[in-house]
Amino acid sequence: TTAFPDPRSDIFFSPFISAGKVELHGKLIEVEHSVPKRQRSRKLQIRNIPPHLQWEVLDSLLAQYGTVENCEQVNTDTETAVVNVTYGNKDQARQAIEKLNGFQLENYSLKVAYIPDEMAAQQPPQQHPQGRRGFGQRGPPRQGSPGATTRQKPQSDVPLRMLVPTQFVGAIIGKEGATIRNITKQTQSKIDIHRKENAGAAEKPITIHSTPEGCSTACKIIMEIMQKEAQDTKFTEEIPLKILAHNNFVGRLIGKEGRNLKKIEQDTDTKITISPLQDLTLYNPERTITVKGSIETCAKAEEEIMKKIRESYENDIAAMNLQAHLIPGLNLNALGLFPPSSSGIPPPAVSVASAAAAASYPPFGQQPESETVHLFIPALAVGAIIGKQGQHIKQLSRFAGASIKIAPAEGPDAKLRMVIITGPPEAQFKAQGRIYGKLKEENFFGPKEEVKLEAHIKVPSYAAGRVIGKGGKTVNELQNLTSAEVVVPRDQTPDENDQVVVKITGHFYACQLAQRKIQEILAQVRRQQQQQKTLQSGQPQPRRK
Repeated sequence: TTAFPDPRSDIFFSPFISAGKVELHGKLIEVEHSVPKRQRSRKLQIRNIPPHLQWEVLDSLLAQYGTVENCEQVNTDTETAVVNVTYGNKDQARQAIEKLNGFQLENYSLKVAYIPDEMAAQQPPQQHPQGRRGFGQRGPPRQGSPGATTRQKPQSDVPLRMLVPTQFVGAIIGKEGATIRNITKQTQSKIDIHRKENAGAAEKPITIHSTPEGCSTACKIIMEIMQKEAQDTKFTEEIPLKILAHNNFVGRLIGKEGRNLKKIEQDTDTKITISPLQDLTLYNPERTITVKGSIETCAKAEEEIMKKIRESYENDIAAMNLQAHLIPGLNLNALGLFPPSSSGIPPPAVSVASAAAAASYPPFGQQPESETVHLFIPALAVGAIIGKQGQHIKQLSRFAGASIKIAPAEGPDAKLRMVIITGPPEAQFKAQGRIYGKLKEENFFGPKEEVKLEAHIKVPSYAAGRVIGKGGKTVNELQNLTSAEVVVPRDQTPDENDQVVVKITGHFYACQLAQRKIQEILAQVRRQQQQQKTLQSGQPQPRRK
């Protein structure tokens, strides 16, 4: 049998290095045959995964290196978790093994090795229905029944939000709340009718918390109640289904050139319109999706619309979870990526990395220093970032507490434009996060394409060596930790302020983490310089003769 590492030991033997038996700390370890180059497959085994890691975080990490066709948890006696992963091709698997072997995740160093094809078939997947070791609770159990090979998705945290005409609220609640109680019981849902919001408004929001199926059933029942009440009160106007959705998800619902929305309309035989962006405010980031059709067709459209919105939410939360625990001192919920009615993001986990990064923040009561970052966006996206009559960029600047300016184009054919963002770390986080989100929302990147941008920060020329490290060690560690590409171009001529450029390319969290780490290095350099000055000023001056 394959031996597993002692979780308390820092020593790891890949089960595929060499054949034979090894004695370690008095224990006999049996090692499988090695994997020759010609037998390297698309399949990997990843060990030493943090026991309470969310599946979404792992999925997001694995997806950075290619298409994950299958991911199974393996039954082990270790405290940490083990999974077998199958990538789309051997190149993707090779890239994953190069990047992930030794990758630090919540203080655990991942161990990755190839699995020969014939071995993968022999290894039993995890079959504990409940209370298993490794991987904390996350809604429906993964591989809950014996023999299951694929996982169920966790229940989404996105509720269904509807807008209903105020005159129908009484009928939906029913006498002494009987009707709404029946709906909640029948659909196993929690339903909030926000009667006190916007006193005198023609419409009231309803929030339904349940499974996707429960939300859809409750929605259909509410539509039927409204139609019956309209007939009883001789209300002749059409009652469309109105769904409220956070603006960050609407771009992906619409799709490139409106393709997603058109497909939903065609498949469900409905007419769908979405309220304009101008109606949004920082305090009300939701847009109204109006669906016209019969109750049956509207119910089908609701299922498809919410499926897309939940998918977008899950993708965003997975990306946020991946490195949220490594960015200290920043309020990730303040970024406004998630609906106020959702649970938001989980609290960041404490890690050595976050404790170290916290060193770059000033003591309590002291204002953080302002930083300047040059973020490069597609030239075609400038209009979307500025907004009509500059409204969007002004609103963004106020929200983030940062100065945001768009530099002139370098030439008529320039494909990129530079956005100059000046402000403290939290302002940088908010401003850059909203810019990344806007580019995704406005479909400047494909629905399955990750938004990756290049950011430049200037560092004093004397500190560039510290960013690079001896033999490039520091910059390599930065890249491994953050998943961003970090480049300090050689042979740079320092500018008039004796500064050189560091280039960072990656998705939002990778880019943010790299920026924070570089700022931490610069803060250390500044502190050391200050200490040297203090020591020098404290030394007695030589007497003149």
